[in-house]
Amino acid sequence: MRGAIPISVTQADRRFTRWDALAVLITLAMLVFISEASRHLLQPLAELQTAPLSLAPENLPEYAARTTLRMLVALVLSLVFTFTYATLAAKSRRAEVILVPLLDILQSVPILGFISVTVVFFMSLAPGRVLGAEFAAVFAIFTSQAWNMAFSFYQSLRTVPVELTEASRVFRLSRWMQFWRVEVPFGMPQLIWNMMMSMSGSWFFVVASEAISVGDTTVTLPGVGSYIALAIKEENLAAVTWAIVAMLAVILLYDQLLFRPLVAWADRFRVEQQAGVMPPRSWVLDVLRRSRVVALLIAPLASVWRRTFQWSLAGRSDEKPAPVRKTGPWADRLWNGFVIVVTLALLWQVAHFVFTSIAWADAGTALLLGFFTLVRVIVLIALATVVWVPLGVMVGTRPRLAQFIQPVAQFLAAFPANVLFPVAVSAIVYFSLDPNIWLSPLMILGTQWYILFNVVAGASAIPSEMRDVGTNLQVRGWLWWKKIALPAVFPYYVTGAITASGGSWNASIVAEVASWGSTKLQASGVGAYIAQATEAGDYPRIVLGIAVMSLYVVLVNRLFWRPLYWYAERKFRLD
Repeated sequence: MRGAIPISVTQADRRFTRWDALAVLITLAMLVFISEASRHLLQPLAELQTAPLSLAPENLPEYAARTTLRMLVALVLSLVFTFTYATLAAKSRRAEVILVPLLDILQSVPILGFISVTVVFFMSLAPGRVLGAEFAAVFAIFTSQAWNMAFSFYQSLRTVPVELTEASRVFRLSRWMQFWRVEVPFGMPQLIWNMMMSMSGSWFFVVASEAISVGDTTVTLPGVGSYIALAIKEENLAAVTWAIVAMLAVILLYDQLLFRPLVAWADRFRVEQQAGVMPPRSWVLDVLRRSRVVALLIAPLASVWRRTFQWSLAGRSDEKPAPVRKTGPWADRLWNGFVIVVTLALLWQVAHFVFTSIAWADAGTALLLGFFTLVRVIVLIALATVVWVPLGVMVGTRPRLAQFIQPVAQFLAAFPANVLFPVAVSAIVYFSLDPNIWLSPLMILGTQWYILFNVVAGASAIPSEMRDVGTNLQVRGWLWWKKIALPAVFPYYVTGAITASGGSWNASIVAEVASWGSTKLQASGVGAYIAQATEAGDYPRIVLGIAVMSLYVVLVNRLFWRPLYWYAERKFRLD
């Protein structure tokens, strides 16, 4: 009898269960999706002209699949960028001097700026093939996802609780193992919320990334974004409606198949678990965890991954760093001087490129237009803060409500401003409104959600001890907000506000110039300036507009947002 037990157990282990069947079906569906969405990559580019885009609704599933694949590839690249760039910026003081201001600049550069500079390069990687245009589109989508995720992970690395770092030293973890076992898990819940925001926010710019037009170069890739652009051009409200339905279906699918499993999986990494609250669940994650087929497939990969933790070249976190030579303050001064010299050299090259073709007076015009956009951004961020911080705290402190709000917020964040152009343009013309005022809300339509998602992430991370203390001491009303809620979410809010501010500048390219058919409205601002220059293929003015926009963003971040960020890091860090 004792010998019969292992036999029955072994037979049960080998039995093909319903979880295995579901896992195989999900895997096959993903493989079919990837193969169908990528089967046109090596086709000649000329076929895009011979088979023009169609507004027939039956084409939308294929268009949606191709758009979704571009966004997923861009998301993977954004994760790689986040884990490398943000980690280097957080762990190296000298690298931080360069990387953080550079990240400020990168998030302010409009997507049209990236497209206008890189489209020819990416097209040359696969001459005459659709693959080159796909490279350009994926990179454009990448630029709408990566900066937010990098800022989020950078903030997490700078605020890792001291007790976690001390625990890694006690257990003598290598730096490589400390990164993956301590720092990445600590930042993962917030990073996943920002991944959702980045994925949804990239829908806002998918029109520009799939319908690329820079001077004489015009490339239209089949996708939901180019479908929306064509529907707006032809004033086809029915096609716009079909595009919204397709977007909703895609958002619901990747909520169920990607983000909800990630949220449920990342719940294990929360610093503390609140008693009496059900953890988030995901049927996809349950299938993957219970399937023996999945366990067998990932076992070799897991074994290889565990072996990397034994690398000795990374050093141990408990080891004392190698003694640093006493070079005094001159080394930092030399490094800062080098950075300043390189920056001045780059600015000189930009000025030489720009002002050999246009007059210096245009710089004053661009600066004035940038100031108009700055006023819009300040007002819109202030309004979004007043609205979304209280709502974000309410959602983040109620896990069940968060599970319901998550897909709704994703859809609203993904809703591109371009879809509202018919309503906005028609209303402004009908009521004789000022475009300088009433086009402004389109700037914040997609970027306000950075504030909401980050505040939700911060509120959900409030330690239960703080909540219990507030309850026991009967802290209510404004005192509860002042002593518990706002201090807890403030670092997260600053991260979201920085990204929302930069995203609003980026969105001005789309929002300050709105069209519906032959009717075109324009607000005064640097976004409209860049959009006009891009449409005309005027590269000196494109570079000038981007430089002015970057200058304003860097100044605002350096003088306002960064001091707030450092204050939040020092005062409200959970140690």
